[in-house]
Amino acid sequence: MITHGNEIKLFSGNSNRPLAEAIARKLNTELGGIDVSTFSDGEISIHIEETVRGRDLFIIQSTCTPVNDNLMELLIMIDAAKRASAGRITAVMPYFGYARQDRKARSRDPITAKLVANLITAAGADRVLTMDLHAEQIQGFFDIPVDNLLGGPTLCNYFAREGNIDVIVSPDVGSVKRARKVAEKFGVPIAIIDKRRPKANVMEVMNIIGDVNGKRCLMIDVMIATAGRICQCAQALKDAGATEIYAACTHAVLSGPAVERLENSAITKLVMLDTIHLPDEKMRDKFSILSTADIFAAAIENVYLDKPMSKLYD
Repeated sequence: MITHGNEIKLFSGNSNRPLAEAIARKLNTELGGIDVSTFSDGEISIHIEETVRGRDLFIIQSTCTPVNDNLMELLIMIDAAKRASAGRITAVMPYFGYARQDRKARSRDPITAKLVANLITAAGADRVLTMDLHAEQIQGFFDIPVDNLLGGPTLCNYFAREGNIDVIVSPDVGSVKRARKVAEKFGVPIAIIDKRRPKANVMEVMNIIGDVNGKRCLMIDVMIATAGRICQCAQALKDAGATEIYAACTHAVLSGPAVERLENSAITKLVMLDTIHLPDEKMRDKFSILSTADIFAAAIENVYLDKPMSKLYD
């Protein structure tokens, strides 16, 4: 690691230690010593085991399940670093929890994504480094710089090497822009799944716009949570004559019945990034995981050396 006066320090919470260790290896350094534990009543205890005075700190922590515990770990780690006189603190959040609560869907609803942004800033973070926010405007919820890295290119490069995609499928109308960008890179057409929600948590596929009969289809989404939508879309594609159905996502939340649904679905293969650590018991033969360590390591180095981030988006 090149130095420029203030030594770099990487620390990790408990949410995604394997990714943090992979990032450290890419940067030819080691994770800093930190004790992250809980008291008997469940309160989180943080102790930084080495000096961080004047250092450039990067705290790597996804706020995935258990969301509230991981968020509190991050906030307390930031506070501990601030009180230990760290020079600059960057919260590296491969997955930003609560991002789906980014607007008032009904009267008297909170905007929790904004609240979380306020908490991270109040704790003492100077910058946030994340990937594929649920909504890009969340960057504006912060009063500190936010770098929203893109996971799509890593997924696209994987399928480009496979060379077996005929149609890019947008799982809903709101994802058409993303699907069109991917389709342009592959030089293939797009299809759009038109659906409706007759009531809460119920989805019906109404129509497929585009030709998928006899085609190998790829659906790309930012997140898969309970997997109900992506599995229904896959079944609709199969019923319409698609021969192979691939799916890809940045954030594999895979909550509730997601793993069972995906295992029994019409999806041939699901490719995910490692922004959320997937435990061994959730792995299935049709799942593949790609590393984001390269892109996060490059982004951390750019922040550390005050270099432009624009090349990471090209």
